[in-house]
Amino acid sequence: MLGTLLAACAHVPRAGTEPPLATGEHQRVVNGVRLYYRVAGDAPAARAPVLFLHGGPGYNSYSFARLMGPRLEKSRRMVYLDQRGCGRSERPWEGGYSLDVLVADLEALRQELGVERWVLLGHSFGGTLALEYAVRYPQHVAGVVFVSGFSDASASFSTWKRELERLYPGRLAETANPEDTSDYDQVMRALRGVDARTFFQSLQFRNAVYLQMQEAVDEESGLRNTGELSRALFSNELPAYRFTTPERLTAPVLVVGGRYDHTIGLESMQALAKALPRATLLEYEQSGHFPYLEEAERFERDVTRFLSSLP
Repeated sequence: MLGTLLAACAHVPRAGTEPPLATGEHQRVVNGVRLYYRVAGDAPAARAPVLFLHGGPGYNSYSFARLMGPRLEKSRRMVYLDQRGCGRSERPWEGGYSLDVLVADLEALRQELGVERWVLLGHSFGGTLALEYAVRYPQHVAGVVFVSGFSDASASFSTWKRELERLYPGRLAETANPEDTSDYDQVMRALRGVDARTFFQSLQFRNAVYLQMQEAVDEESGLRNTGELSRALFSNELPAYRFTTPERLTAPVLVVGGRYDHTIGLESMQALAKALPRATLLEYEQSGHFPYLEEAERFERDVTRFLSSLP
C-alpha cells in the first residue's frame, strides 16, 4: 500500500487508459480541470462507493488514505480525490475557485465514474462540500460521514477567539480595530506578530504525538498546500458561511466530532446533528480535529458499522 501511494508522487498516470472506477490512480478532465483520484478497496459492485473529501481548504487526500484508508477498504470501494488546485490535481489557470464550482466538480466526477449513488466522507472543509453536494444532488447520495466538519463559520471562529484569549490574554483587545467586522477578521489581525502556525496546531491537536505523526505523513507525501484555494475561499465565502438547509439533507448522516477540536468546536457539530433529519452524533472524548488519527480503532469500527447500514 505504501509503495503504491509513494508512486503517486513520483509519476503522472496516463489519463483515460482504464475504466474510471478501476483500482489504481487516475487523472480525468472533468468540469474543465484535470482531477487526480485513486480508487482502492474490494467491495460488491452493487454497494455505493465512498468518496473521501479532504479539508484545508487546499490539503490533499494522501493523509487519510495512508492512515485510515486500508481499514475502510476492507469493506468498501474508496475513492480518494484531490480537489481542484490541491495535491496532485490541476490548478485552474483562471483561478476558478468557489463552493459552487467545487460541488460541480463532484457531480461531474460522479458522472465520469458512472455511479448512480455514492457515500460522501468529508473531513473538515471536506465536510462542507459533502453537505452542499448532498442538498443539491440528494438522489445521488446514499449517506454522509461528516468528520470534524465546518458548517457554521460564526460558531467556529468564536471558538478561535476563545482559544486565542486563553493562550494570549488581552491580545484581542490590544489589536481591536473597528474595520474588522467579523470574528475571523479579529482573530487574523490578532495573530499578526505571534506564532500563528503554533496557534492553529494547538486548535487541532490535543497531544503533540499526533501532530508529529501527521507531519511525518505529510513529509512522506511530498505534497503541500499552496494556499491558493484557501485564499480564494476565505477572501469571499467562508468567513460568513453557514449551512442553512439541514432539512433538505434527507440521507443518513454520521457526525463525528472530537471533544478537543478547537478548529471547529464540538458545539457546532452538536447543533448540526440536532438540525439534520437523520443524523447520529458520535463524540470522541480523546480526539481533537483528527479523530481518524487519534482514535483510529474506534473510528474504523464506527464508520464501518455506519457504512454497513447503507446500500
